[in-house]
Amino acid sequence: MTVKTCKTPLSYQNQTMAYFHGQIGQQKRLLQAIQKLLPFDLADHVHCCLVKGNKLLVYTDSAVWASQLRFYNTVMLASTAPLAATVQIKVMTEQVGFVAHSERKARLPCAEKIEMIQKDSLNITDEPLQSALLKLSATLERLSNKA
Repeated sequence: MTVKTCKTPLSYQNQTMAYFHGQIGQQKRLLQAIQKLLPFDLADHVHCCLVKGNKLLVYTDSAVWASQLRFYNTVMLASTAPLAATVQIKVMTEQVGFVAHSERKARLPCAEKIEMIQKDSLNITDEPLQSALLKLSATLERLSNKA
C-alpha cells in the first residue's frame, strides 16, 4: 500500500501565488525593519507595514499609538528612503477581513406598552410633545408588526 502525500499550494508553478508570497515576505521584512528602529513599547503596537506607491503605510492598533508614531516619521522614512517619500499612519479596526457582522436589532416594547404610550399621549396638553409621542407609538406599532 502506497501513501500519497499532498503538495502544498506553493509547490506548484503558479505565478500568482508566487507573487503574493513574495509580497507577504517583503511586508514582513519591512515590518521587522521598522520595528527595530522604534522603542520597544512602540514597536509592539506596529502590526503591519507596506509600501504603496511612494507612501509607507504603517498600521497600528489605536489613535494613541498613531500619534506617538508620528514623532518617528523621519526615522522611518530614512530607513525606506528609496522606496517611500512619505509616511501615512493608519489605525486598524478590530475586525479585519471578511467577517459576517450580525445586524443589530432594536428591542421593541410589547404591544401593551405601545398602547399605553398612545393612550397617555392623548392626555398631554403640550402639542409638540403629544405629536411626538403619537408618532413614536405609531412607529413602534409598525415595527413590531414587521417583526
